[in-house]
This record gives sequence, C-alpha cells and structure tokens, in this order.
Amino acid sequence: MKNFYFTFFFTCFFLCSCGGNLENQFILKVNTKAKVQKGKEFSLSVKSKKNIQIDSVHYFYAGRRLSLNKNSEKVKISSPLGKNKLKAEVFTSEGKASISKKLVVHNNVAPEIYTFKVINTFPHDSKSFTQGLEFYRDTLYESAGHYGKSNIRKVDLKSGKILKQHKLKDNYFAEGLSIMNDQLYVLTWRSGDGFVFNPKNLKRKKTFNYNKSKEGWGLCNDGEKLYKSDGTAKIWILNPETLKEERYIQPVTHKSLSTKLNELEWVNGKIYANTWNKDGVAIINPKSGAIEGLIDFRGLKKQLGNPKKANVLNGIAYDAKRDKLYVTGKNWDKLFEVKIIKK
Repeated sequence: MKNFYFTFFFTCFFLCSCGGNLENQFILKVNTKAKVQKGKEFSLSVKSKKNIQIDSVHYFYAGRRLSLNKNSEKVKISSPLGKNKLKAEVFTSEGKASISKKLVVHNNVAPEIYTFKVINTFPHDSKSFTQGLEFYRDTLYESAGHYGKSNIRKVDLKSGKILKQHKLKDNYFAEGLSIMNDQLYVLTWRSGDGFVFNPKNLKRKKTFNYNKSKEGWGLCNDGEKLYKSDGTAKIWILNPETLKEERYIQPVTHKSLSTKLNELEWVNGKIYANTWNKDGVAIINPKSGAIEGLIDFRGLKKQLGNPKKANVLNGIAYDAKRDKLYVTGKNWDKLFEVKIIKK
C-alpha cells in the first residue's frame, strides 16, 4: 500500500511539474541591448528551467509565424508596430508548450521635429472646454466638454460668434467630433455612447455604442473611415456603416509607445493628434501608426489674453480648401492660424 501511494504521489508530482504544466518550465527571452525597431534584427530564445530537452521552437508575433534566419534565432519584424503578443510554441518529448509575453515594436526612424509661426489670430470662446474642432464646407464646428455644459456648435471663424448650438444632456461629457458624408459624429467620454447629427441644423439623428473601446476621446476621418482615440495606445478604425471598431493602429516613435492622444485631425493624408496635457502635436502615418513628426507648440499659450485661466492645448482644424491649419485650447480666448516649420 505504501508503494502504491508513493508511486501515485510521484506520478502526480511529475505531471504537475512537467507534462501537466509544461508552460511553466520555459522562459521566452528577447535578446537585444536596444529597443526593438521595425526591420532591425534581434534574437529570440527559449530556455528550460529544468533542462528539459527542446526539439524545436516556432515563434509568432501578433498571430503571424516569424521566419528565423538559418542556424540562428535572429529575426526581423516590420509590422504591426506597437505592443502585441509574442508567442513561442515549444516542442519537446514531453509535449508542446505555449509561452508568451508582450513585445513593443517601434518605428526605425526618429520623428521630424517642427515648430510654428502664427499667421493670424481670431477670437475664441473662453468658456468652451474645446474637445473637437473641424472645418466642413467653410464652416467651423466645435464640441465642448464638461458635464452639464457639453455642446456642439457652428462657429464663425473671423468673429468667434456661435452661429448655432446644441446642448447635450447633463449626463454626457462631449469629446471629439468629425463630419463625413453630411453626417456629424460626436463622441462622449465614459458613457459608451456616440451620436450622429445633421450638420446643418444640429439635430440628433441616432445614437451608436462603442464596441471594443471603453472611452471616447478624439475623432477624425479620411473621407471613407473614421479614426477614434480612446486614451489608450490605440487609434481605432471604425466601420462607417456600423460605427464599430474594426481594427486599430498603435502610434509609436523610434523609442516609445504613445498614449493619451486626444484631439485628432486629418491633414494631407496624415493624422495630427495632440497629447493630453502636452504642448505638442504628433503627425501619424495612418497605415502603420509610425509617428513621423512632432510639432512643438510650447510658447503658444503665452500669446493668449487669458493665459492663467486657460487650460491645455486641444483643438486642431484643417481647412483643406485653403490649406490652412488652426489650433486652440480648452478655455483659450484665441484661435490661431499657424504655419508649421521644420526645425
């Protein structure tokens, strides 16, 4: 009987420590002295904690199998950029184990740095906690946030006068807006709801729900699809019919993954995005997520008439017809036409 219990105990122990929990017996290592960057070679390896013989290993990144160089574990990754799942399937005589970790793949080029020149200055409602800003058919549209004060409005650029306004219910905190195909889309912050309005009379047409993202931050469009930020490292691409988040890009520089991207604007085939609480705008490749440029707007706030009462930079509008770029901020009393200059 003693031999039976000993054999049973030993078998259970062996299964738990090896075959029954094989994943815990291996460590997946990314061997690199620098950041992993697009197209640049680095090495992968799997080590056994208890000297289990490894027959072969298959590596996967974002669901795609990686091709290793012959006679080595070196690899190059070109896409997708951002943080994704790196997985190793380890084959041994005791079975197959799958182990994984997160890997961030950065862009391989540092972003260009830009500064600015103020071309014109226009009045702006200092009571507006600006969230979204966009031109549509020569009219400036703006969304303003805060519970109990959220609204969308049509604004005369030169005078800053509100031409028409629609106030949202007090339980909504308005966020970004964008207009495409005579539909005005507005996000709200944490309610999980977005709205579609008639841009002419600002009457609400329907409500849509977020699918995969928990919050609504910024919004822009390329004429075919909507792009939505949610405060995370993701910019979602929305289906224009269902308004569901279908896929996403992750904005990255050559050494960092960006989060808290707020107001979005489509400018000449790129996404311009300001970062919450920072005086800068990122220029993002909408296909890859690579941050190709950074615009330094430090010092612009000093040109306000109310710099001490004003909040952060937020609000980017591009007049494609006249090729003019405008920026403002939350509770700023001015809106600026700016020219971007490479440093």
